[in-house]
Amino acid sequence: MRRVLPLLPALGVTAGLFGGGLVLSALQSLGYAPALGQSTLGLGAYRALLADPAFWSSLGLTAWVATVGTGLALVFGTALALALHHTARASAVMGARLRVLAGLTLPIPHLVAAILTLLLLSQSGLLSRVTFAAGLTGGPQNFPALLYDPLGVGIILELVWKETPFVALNVLAVLSSVDPRLQDVARSLGAGPAARLIHVTLPLIRPALLSSGVLVGAFTLASFEVPALLGATSPTTLPVLAYRAFTDTDLSSRGIAMALSVIIAALGGVLVWAYVRVQAAGWRR
Repeated sequence: MRRVLPLLPALGVTAGLFGGGLVLSALQSLGYAPALGQSTLGLGAYRALLADPAFWSSLGLTAWVATVGTGLALVFGTALALALHHTARASAVMGARLRVLAGLTLPIPHLVAAILTLLLLSQSGLLSRVTFAAGLTGGPQNFPALLYDPLGVGIILELVWKETPFVALNVLAVLSSVDPRLQDVARSLGAGPAARLIHVTLPLIRPALLSSGVLVGAFTLASFEVPALLGATSPTTLPVLAYRAFTDTDLSSRGIAMALSVIIAALGGVLVWAYVRVQAAGWRR
């Protein structure tokens, strides 16, 4: 209890702001909006969403972007962490310098990162001009359309670029605390690099991978600025769809916007619930 007491003020503020907003959103999604003369609760907004093909397309795109973006960030982040750890073991000074370089993207807001991605990867961007100057493409029209595509390639590229260092530094913190003799023992028993990675390294960094995956996945599910700048107009992700409904001149769409917000929060809650279950299963073993 003594450990919890210092956290109570922060937990109270967080619960009040987040919980209050979530309850208000849930009530408005059910039709409770006294300012609009609506006080009868119902599931009309949810029924409208379930009957709308645009909602299902948006849900599929959101799940696709979150799954692929998180998965790639975990893979590349783990590879980067292993490379940094190996370098640090060979040279502490070089490892420290590379760690600083790897963390340079962390302070950059996703909005700025999305604009940088737009300037770099659009068909009239820097990379397109470089390939044209090098004679690799015949002009902007021949450069691959990586942005504004229905599969969200531009969104995924930005998320992977931005979140890979975050995953890498989380995993590296665990690797730095692991006894290096474990690798030596596995090597002496005949385990090759792949076997040591699968049976020694991955089980040790599993908690860091799970926590990083939950944080990256939850952010991706609720990200608005990146898909708004880099994604196609249709289909679009759930947060962008919610924003459009919220800013619609027809105030009756406000309930649909709140229903979308509740669904996004529920998806994040399912992700956290799955993480807790997986962690509990690991502890029981």
